[in-house]
Amino acid sequence: MSRAVLVATVAMAMSAVPSFAQTSTGQTSSGTQKTATAKEHASMTKAGSDQHFVLEAAKGGLAEVELGKLASEKASTDQVKQFGKRMVDDHSKANDELKSLAQSKNITLPTTVDPKEKALEDKLSKMSGEQFDRTYMQHMVADHRKDVNEFRTESQSGKDPEIKAWAAKTLPTLEEHLKQAQDTNKAVGTSGSTPAKSKGTKGTKEPK
Repeated sequence: MSRAVLVATVAMAMSAVPSFAQTSTGQTSSGTQKTATAKEHASMTKAGSDQHFVLEAAKGGLAEVELGKLASEKASTDQVKQFGKRMVDDHSKANDELKSLAQSKNITLPTTVDPKEKALEDKLSKMSGEQFDRTYMQHMVADHRKDVNEFRTESQSGKDPEIKAWAAKTLPTLEEHLKQAQDTNKAVGTSGSTPAKSKGTKGTKEPK
């Protein structure tokens, strides 16, 4: 009887081994599935990053054109007026290129200015003279620093070859914009400081 019990015990132990093996295999299989899913998610995220870049570039481009139009009309110095005109010309061209690229990628671009930029446009429209020039140029310096960083990142790390190439092509123009914005901002700040010190001279007379 004891031998029978022993045999039964061994048999039960042996039958448990395949069950454990199946459980282990199932876990491995599940792990593999999780890894594949993570890779797919990463791929989708990278593709989404390109699309996010396109949408942000489109928003920024629309804002640059609208603010540039405002500057070319309201600026009190020729330097700021010329900068605003260049924003309209260069960004209108870039916007058209981006629109064609987006259509080929089935990406729907925004057609109106972002609410945040619209609020800035409304704020600037109520300003005039040196106040307008300074506020506009300060925003242009900050905005183009951000643009240059984003376009440089896309040109180096973008996954879509065509979007990456467009970013690389547009980057030098944005770098020129940044330098011009910095120079113009500095000039506006310098010219605006002299009238503030002298009460006998009005700032409106100097630009003439």
